[in-house]
This record gives sequence, C-alpha cells and structure tokens, in this order.
Amino acid sequence: MIAARALKHTHTLGFYLIAVSPKKVMTSVAATTSSNPRGLHASASRAAAPGSPQRRLQRLTAVPGSSPRRVNDLLLLLLPDKASPSAGYGAPDSPGNCSRNNRHAVFFHGDIQNFQEEMSVQPEGSQWLSWSLEQVALTLGQRFPDHHVWVVRASRMYLHKFSCYHNFVESNMFGAPEHSTSYSKDYGAFHHLRSLLSHAMERANLPNPLQPHGGADSVPSGFSLTLVGFSKGCVVLNQMVYELAGARSDPQMSHFVKSISDMFWLDGGHPGGSETWVTDKQVLKELAESGVTVHAHVTPYEVRDPMRAWVGREHGHFVKTLEEFGASPHQQMHFEDEPASIENHFRVIQEF
Repeated sequence: MIAARALKHTHTLGFYLIAVSPKKVMTSVAATTSSNPRGLHASASRAAAPGSPQRRLQRLTAVPGSSPRRVNDLLLLLLPDKASPSAGYGAPDSPGNCSRNNRHAVFFHGDIQNFQEEMSVQPEGSQWLSWSLEQVALTLGQRFPDHHVWVVRASRMYLHKFSCYHNFVESNMFGAPEHSTSYSKDYGAFHHLRSLLSHAMERANLPNPLQPHGGADSVPSGFSLTLVGFSKGCVVLNQMVYELAGARSDPQMSHFVKSISDMFWLDGGHPGGSETWVTDKQVLKELAESGVTVHAHVTPYEVRDPMRAWVGREHGHFVKTLEEFGASPHQQMHFEDEPASIENHFRVIQEF
C-alpha cells in the first residue's frame, strides 16, 4: 500500500526521486492521440542496438471482462512485428514463432500509479511519473522481452490514488479486499481475467487469441501466462490463490489455469489489517501442488514497518508454508541494508 502512507512522506518524496537513481534508466513515452477510437498508441522504443525491432505501446479502453459492465483499461506492449534473430524467433507466421509469440505477462499496479497524463495533473501523482503505467510497461518489456506485456489499470482510483480492483475481488473504497474463498464459474478473478484478456487480444488484433470460455480447445497452442502483482495489485493474485482449487477442478477453466507458469508478488500491501499475504494452509497447499512457480520479492518498506508488523509475519508464513508443502518459492529481500523508503518500494519493479 502506497497512498495511505505517502501523505506522511510528502516532504521527502521529491528528494527520493532526485537522490536515488534507478539502476536501469527509464525511457519516456512519446504518446500521440490515435484516430483509432479504441485507444491511444505510443512509440515505446528503448535504447537498443541499431536495427533492433521496435515494440509498440497500445492503450485499450473500457475492455469488458466477465460481464459488459465490468470493464478495465489496459496497456499492451506488443512484441515486435518481426522478432530479432538473436532472440531465436523465426518469421511471425512460422509455427514455432507463433507459439513463442503467445507468451503474456500481466501486471497489476499499486496505489498512485495511473496513466501518465492523469498522474501529471495530480499533486501527489506528479512526483511519481517515473512509475506511471506507461513507464512500468516499458520496464516490464525489458524484464520479459519475449512476452506481450499487459498492464491492467484498476477499475477505480479513489481520490486519484487508492487503486480498487473490485472487478477481481470485493473491495472497499480504499481498495482493501474482502477475499472470497469460494470459486464461481461465472464470477471471480480467474473468470474476469480470462474474459478481459480474450476481449483485449481480439481488440488488439493479436493472432490466435484466447477464447473467453471453453475447455482445452479454447486455449491457443503455446499460450502461457505470467502474473505480476505490485503493492496493492497483489490482492488480485491473492484472490486467484483462494479460487485456485475450484478453478483447477472446473473443466471450462482448468486449461487456462494450467497456462499460468509464474506468479510474482512484489512488495504486497493494502490498507486492511490482515490478509496482505495468503496464510491459509489448505489454500497454500493447492498453490504448491499447482505447478505454478511462485516468486516473492519484498522491501523493508512493507515487511519491516513497525506500524504494520503483521505484513512481515504473513510474508514469512506464506513462504514457509509453501516450502513445507514441497514448493520452492523464489524469494528475495531487496534494499535490505537501506532505509525503508517509498522510492525503494517502487524500485522493486525494476529489480525483481
């Protein structure tokens, strides 16, 4: 959780942005309004070797998910039209390349983060433009160079800073979740994500898109999914863990679930007083047996805050329980020897 505590640190925020330089330099996004009514397109080139293929950043607005009224805006950082030979890709229409080009990474952001133009007009948001959704998409493009990168914007930003993912999990106005431990075939985080990606892939004219419903034939060949939650965005991953047992046993959803290769928790936090990390042993046993590779990256900002000591305890329980059930979660404490700061909290997006 960022926004609820950012108010206390307003006098230091500018200092952190100037004094702490990220190890990887971010590139600005040159956005231009598109005549395409479906959204905005942007040039998303990075400092790269001459002749390297360029990735395009596309905004898709009001994409429907599990129902026409449940919509989210998304950013899509597309793989290049022609893949680089050095990356081992063939022509876009070759069978092997088709399979490799169906890898997707989906990111759920934290508080304060928003589209660049919206953050720039907010007093608090303007201090954190380096972590706008566009900039994060570009950073993730470096982390996942062979994936299409999707950034899902929270459906509501209360007071322009509190991210609320109520399309995925019941939440209060500040985005604190009320997790459901039951799975519904028509409702919930898995169902919404699948429908959201399916409709977004179709709108973006991606070849061989995921289908919103169905069994094995509805999931395209080579389709794989990596899920990344940062700060408040981790509530979406937590809800999926609670739904995992039911989703795996549902023949209409199980093949989609099997396509999830990795789940990354990046410094999870929210304004509720518990359940920042999943601690239910039976639920974590299901996660350990699912075959999903779990990654837990944290900073002192979240897990060593003396005012919210339960966050660190829950994180420890999450990792230890998965290990007890035979999983080998990848875990790392970043910036362990540095003072806890909001800047380092954000920087975990670059360092994981």
